Amino acid sequence: MESIDYYQIYFLRHGESTGNANGYHQGQSDFPLSDQGIQQAQRLGSLWKTQGIYFDTIISSPLSRARQTAEIIAQALSMPLEFDPIWMERDAGMLSGLHADEAQKRYPRPQFMSVYDKVGMTGESQWELFLRAGKAVDTLIKREPGRYLVVSHGGILNMVLYVTLGIFPQPNFYGAQFLFTNTGYALLHFYPQTHNWLLVELSHPTKTGPTEEK
Repeated sequence: MESIDYYQIYFLRHGESTGNANGYHQGQSDFPLSDQGIQQAQRLGSLWKTQGIYFDTIISSPLSRARQTAEIIAQALSMPLEFDPIWMERDAGMLSGLHADEAQKRYPRPQFMSVYDKVGMTGESQWELFLRAGKAVDTLIKREPGRYLVVSHGGILNMVLYVTLGIFPQPNFYGAQFLFTNTGYALLHFYPQTHNWLLVELSHPTKTGPTEEK
């Protein structure tokens, strides 16, 4: 594989989970992929194999929905895979594992939340998630320049884009939001010589899985 002197990083959200399909708050609760999610990961792996996309390393959250997605893609591409809990989804506190309707009854969202207020009473605040995303990005750029795939979750991946693009969290979850559908991804390049991040692509696959149409 040809070496490069910059970082090419795909930040990928996992395939559809049973929690996604049935309306549960997931957070760090461990929901597996649904049948649809398995198919989404298989299609993406096949597409990338056809396109000749490869990685030096695939890094995944250890939560089942991300782990299964990463394992399917790693097998399709014959690429090395490792796991790091820093890429786990936001700790959603008391909301974790609750159906959205039940969560609304037990823990209704306050009218105002600062960036320091914890989600779900005991979970991570926006600021805490932002700081963890910064640490996660730091673990990447301490590696050698190369091609990496990170398989993670929508909440923390939004904060990863905040970190890399120089955006700060806002109260009440206001401000920029980045759409990471299931098996949607952001492709970024990082040039360490000039410390520049470049957002190259945002992919939003269809419900049935990724296609070559962007």
